[in-house]
Amino acid sequence: MNLQISIQPNLKLALRDPEASALGRKIIREGIVLMCQLGYEQFTFKKLAEAIDSTEASIYRYFENKHRLLLYFLTWYWNYVEYQCTVSMHNLNDPAVKIKKIIEILTGGLPSWADTSDIDKSALQDIVIAESSKAYLTKEVDDINSKQLFKPYKDLCHHIAIVFSEYNPKYAYPHSLASTVVETAQFQPFFMAHLPSLTDFGGEKGNTRKVSEYLESLVFAALSAR
Repeated sequence: MNLQISIQPNLKLALRDPEASALGRKIIREGIVLMCQLGYEQFTFKKLAEAIDSTEASIYRYFENKHRLLLYFLTWYWNYVEYQCTVSMHNLNDPAVKIKKIIEILTGGLPSWADTSDIDKSALQDIVIAESSKAYLTKEVDDINSKQLFKPYKDLCHHIAIVFSEYNPKYAYPHSLASTVVETAQFQPFFMAHLPSLTDFGGEKGNTRKVSEYLESLVFAALSAR
């Protein structure tokens, strides 16, 4: 399978489409690797400019600041995950099977499908696990949200909520459960690696199956509650 993964540029997210130029594509691809290595706090446009043999001014022509760049990375990721869910559930009819597939996708690594993006998906997923909460845990969250910059994330949670409602149409909190599952799928691997006492499987770093089992028990218990 050869996929063309792309993002429809939002001019409030990127000042110009990075995929439209060689420099823009380099900013995205090398930026993912560098932010993964350094972490969001230590990452700067100056360091990225040095890594790609360019200038800070050139990067600022594409992104207003590093928070917008982080949002761009996350947008790419959530679009990719939603696409993955859509493809994987295309021929599934049983809501319980769909839920297990969603959890498998959320807790597993990005697939090894051949695509033309040339994105380091492992580094991108590490950024999502370690840094994604910083996208909305900010004083500017309402302004950012008003520009619909969280839309891909909210769309994914909404689609998961629809599947939960298929399983139990009377369940009152499908969107709350959906966002809880997505967040937990990110936090638990981080806790396993760095704060193991916050999990029941802290000594099993990298064992995503344990996270899947936990989420399945959580979701089906909630959806089956009277």
